[in-house]
Amino acid sequence: MSLPKKRKIESGGGGVGGEGGGGEGAEQEDGGEREVARPRRPWCRRQERDQQYYECYSDISVHEEMLADRIRTEAYRLGIMRNGAALRGKTVLDVGAGTGILSIFCVQAGARRVYAVEASAIWQQAREVVRLNGLEDRVHVLPGQVETVELPEQVDVIVSEWMGYGLLHESMLSSVLHARAKWLKEGGLLLPASAELFLAPVSDPTLEQRLGFWAHVKQLYDVDMSCLEAFATRCLMGPSEIVLQDLCGEDVLARPQRVAHLDLARAGLEQELQAGVAGRFRFSCYGSAAMHGFAFWFQVTFPGGDSGKPLVLSTSPFHPVTHWKQALLYLNEPVQVEQDTAISGEITLLPCSHNHRLLRVQLSYKVGDEEEKAKDFSMEDGQWLLSQQLPPEEEARLSR
Repeated sequence: MSLPKKRKIESGGGGVGGEGGGGEGAEQEDGGEREVARPRRPWCRRQERDQQYYECYSDISVHEEMLADRIRTEAYRLGIMRNGAALRGKTVLDVGAGTGILSIFCVQAGARRVYAVEASAIWQQAREVVRLNGLEDRVHVLPGQVETVELPEQVDVIVSEWMGYGLLHESMLSSVLHARAKWLKEGGLLLPASAELFLAPVSDPTLEQRLGFWAHVKQLYDVDMSCLEAFATRCLMGPSEIVLQDLCGEDVLARPQRVAHLDLARAGLEQELQAGVAGRFRFSCYGSAAMHGFAFWFQVTFPGGDSGKPLVLSTSPFHPVTHWKQALLYLNEPVQVEQDTAISGEITLLPCSHNHRLLRVQLSYKVGDEEEKAKDFSMEDGQWLLSQQLPPEEEARLSR
């Protein structure tokens, strides 16, 4: 579940507010500080930020993009249908039901009753969809947050499309885990049941073309602007923003590694999300290329159910593109790698301290014989108005 997000390139060394982009100034890889001119935003309570988040899902464009993603929606349909034996005659909770399509899939698979919980105003349209399909007696649309909605009974199954960009942007998994603890019967089924996060060093051909443009201006207009390539590099690679990009397998410079595995039934997973989902990595490069950064992506797995074969929904650059694409973490400048160049380090994903809906990534890495470097990133989304900076004392009060 992800809001449409347009790639935004800033013309300075800025970044995202809060810890994700550095507080008073984000450290550069050389240890210096990059000054960040950041306008102060209105202070806002956590509940108000959540409400702004839910309001974004009241717009039809968000749901159009998700439903138009055939890879995503068909995977959910098949994952639900394959577990028909577990759903037949049972009760289901759909967390973040949106327009209600997953709830209807569950009924088609044999569920006796589905509680479709939706916090945004789109619940009204979901109820219309349910009525149009003649399922009012089996799908009960409940407006409100799953943390506050009361169900008349515990459920046998929880289904949710909770994944944000880079897997954890939006922090919706926490809502699913809350629902699991409160409403799922012991031994109940979670759809999907697990998630995995993958990382790889990459070369971005789109970025390479943009950086190389300045060397070709003279051929176009007989004016030499090659001196601007360094400035373009700072503008395009310097900001600490997580960039969404559609890559392909040829852009991956080493064998991808799994850096995290989330079993949604695991006790203590909520605390792990708050502390940070972390993993170490070590790569050996395939050959000579300009490395622009790292890409990370995810896959979720549905139990095999009736077929016995688990179903995987992947957002890998080696698979057909989804609306999630891949999440890129740019270095401050390209690094040339060769055959067998060693790359190692650690990545941590956690919510931003000033806004739990925004994803923060801490990255430390070492390429070849270069010294170890570090860079912090965070996801930025101008549609949300969610990145209000709170003063430390207010943030501390609200987090208690």
